[in-house]
Amino acid sequence: MVEAILIDLFSLPASLQNNIQGLLYSTLETIEKCSSTPAPFVYVMCCQSEGSEWTGEQESLLPALRGFQSLKERLEVVHALTTAAALYIIKQRLDEKDLSVITVILSPLRKDIMKVYIDHLFTAVYHFEFEDLEVAFDCENLQIAEPQSEGQMQDIALIQSEIQMYLESLPSLNGELTILRSSLIPDDIFLHGFTTRTGGISYIPTLSSCNLFSSSQRRDPQVVVKENLRRLANAAGFNPETFHRVKVDHANAVCIMGKTEPDSYDGIVTNQKGVTIAAPGADCIPVLFADPVRKACGAAHSGWKGTLLGVSMATVNAMISEYGCNLKDILVVLGPSVGPCCYKLPHELAEEFHRIDPTCVRLFDSTDPYIDIRRATRILLERGGILPENIQDDSVSDHNENITFCTACHPDKFYSHFRDGTNFGTQIGFISIKD
Repeated sequence: MVEAILIDLFSLPASLQNNIQGLLYSTLETIEKCSSTPAPFVYVMCCQSEGSEWTGEQESLLPALRGFQSLKERLEVVHALTTAAALYIIKQRLDEKDLSVITVILSPLRKDIMKVYIDHLFTAVYHFEFEDLEVAFDCENLQIAEPQSEGQMQDIALIQSEIQMYLESLPSLNGELTILRSSLIPDDIFLHGFTTRTGGISYIPTLSSCNLFSSSQRRDPQVVVKENLRRLANAAGFNPETFHRVKVDHANAVCIMGKTEPDSYDGIVTNQKGVTIAAPGADCIPVLFADPVRKACGAAHSGWKGTLLGVSMATVNAMISEYGCNLKDILVVLGPSVGPCCYKLPHELAEEFHRIDPTCVRLFDSTDPYIDIRRATRILLERGGILPENIQDDSVSDHNENITFCTACHPDKFYSHFRDGTNFGTQIGFISIKD
């Protein structure tokens, strides 16, 4: 069932401009007549002249909007300078109401252009169908045969630029962008940090505001994540064009920068200056590795699966084999991640952590014991030859030095899959070798 209808009055052809009020009236009349209960939310999208708050063209729409009682509380005119701005405002309205099935009513000349905007500003969570503004509707489900698009396709690069400029103009949400840094990693050689959730533009509560990962199952599109990354790069001082994030598989494969990239991997290493590598985390541990002697670094994503599979030592071993690093020189920092205070796993999985060391499991005899994946990571690293004093985690004696906070316990600072469910945001740990 259609949950929302978007009526696009941007850039109407001359043949329709003269009768815009009648066109809108007949469209709304058909929507009201054909809609089920409850009626869909209706958004009328129109152009606002620069420097004005309500243009004459928009004011002329008012008579057409009156009299539709069933739509009264569900009808909104969205006026903006650009299509990107109008669509983004409408996306916010849809997300506030958790709507995802949308019919777009527009001129056939705008259909291909609109699809480009939608492809950039929305994800696969949303389902769009398109109807011709000039043709009467089939009352069963507001679906008609789609007309063939006419005219030339607008330059995609121009649309991308318009979207980017609009997103760059948006204010940061929920405070300033904050980066956590470890005193263990020497800042004269490496640039590094762990992000928090503030200072970006993501507005959905579980993604707000500096979400750094987009997927087909979440409502944050790639363009928003890219803008968040741009703001992070500006604050941290790295080039977002040479940024590489692991392709998470919850396993132990490691990518060597400069060699053929695997389809998926949870660890990444480099000795190239100016290249920033990163690992995500939203309960899973973002782990950073630095060798100030050989000037090499790494990043790994370590959840319960990756921890059991030894992804951290796999990353260490890649640094040794590729760059000649010595175990005693490698520094390891565990970033914000879910702590044993909050994280539970079924008993059969807890047994595997118990076999690593009984101290990795709390309430072992319960159905769902509490698991300390950080403790397990430290133990496996120490067994692999990393010096205990070269590992930083939540066991640090000086609490002012601690950056391995529990993500589930700090909703104001961090994202958490465990806490927030499927539409969760993602923070990262990043590192690069300074030029």
